[in-house]
Amino acid sequence: MGKNTATRVTVVEMTAKKISFEEIIELAFGNYIQNENTTYTVSYSKGENKKPKGQLVAGDKVMIKDGIIFNVSRTNKS
Repeated sequence: MGKNTATRVTVVEMTAKKISFEEIIELAFGNYIQNENTTYTVSYSKGENKKPKGQLVAGDKVMIKDGIIFNVSRTNKS
């Protein structure tokens, strides 16, 4: 069974208008490990009015809104 690590990221201050899946993972865990043994799940809430919640996959970006919350998990296969 794999090891699962989860964290919550609240974007406080950023100058960019969008943030990527990979950037969110780097904020949450300090780095983005891309291999067949590591998988990530990123969801968000309190986003912009057009799409206030959702999920992201590799390559996706989302508009940054003050107070947006990201839930990020990393699972390592063992």
